[in-house]
Amino acid sequence: MRIEAYSQIQSIYQPKAAQRTAPTAKTGSFMDNLQISSMGKDIQTAKQAVAQSPDVRADIVAPIKAGIANGTYSVSTESFADKLLEKFQASVI
Repeated sequence: MRIEAYSQIQSIYQPKAAQRTAPTAKTGSFMDNLQISSMGKDIQTAKQAVAQSPDVRADIVAPIKAGIANGTYSVSTESFADKLLEKFQASVI
């Protein structure tokens, strides 16, 4: 067994000190720049239009409310049952 070989191997695996770099001098001034694409602008315009539009379409809801209040609004039981079964079958699948 060669002891000097062990010390050579140990010197290979010893951690080396981290080298520190000197801070660099800042030259010039840097500014961040943001550019929004035309698609991004279109999406923003669409979001604003949706936010400004009402959640309920009064022109459709008003006649239904009036029919309910008068007692003249009726729902087809067959149509209601068909739609109910469609939703049930869609949730089962």
